[in-house]
Amino acid sequence: QVQLVESGGGLVQPGGSLGLSCAASGTIFSTVPMGWYRQAPGKEREWIATITAGGTKIYRDSVKGRFTISRDNAKNMVYLQMNSLKLEDTAVYYCNIANANKAPWGQGTQVTVSS
Repeated sequence: QVQLVESGGGLVQPGGSLGLSCAASGTIFSTVPMGWYRQAPGKEREWIATITAGGTKIYRDSVKGRFTISRDNAKNMVYLQMNSLKLEDTAVYYCNIANANKAPWGQGTQVTVSS
């Protein structure tokens, strides 16, 4: 059973930065694409970014140039560095396998952007 644990969220002012981490266990981590997703209050969960097994990175337009996804296969970790945060980035952030064979969702980590 794959388990995902996100961490690193918090309260930040507009324009600030946060780094999120995701620890994955129970899967052949290095062979699967991994992604970050988020769900804002009253909205559906949306995809933000993917990093393939080979390291190719893909981003949602609204976060391009501000967010950076990375992975450490040796540690089974995925990261999301978020810079220039905006009010509309407020959401619960999740990581998961970035294909149809998703793992059970973790608890997520809350990111609140507020002045």
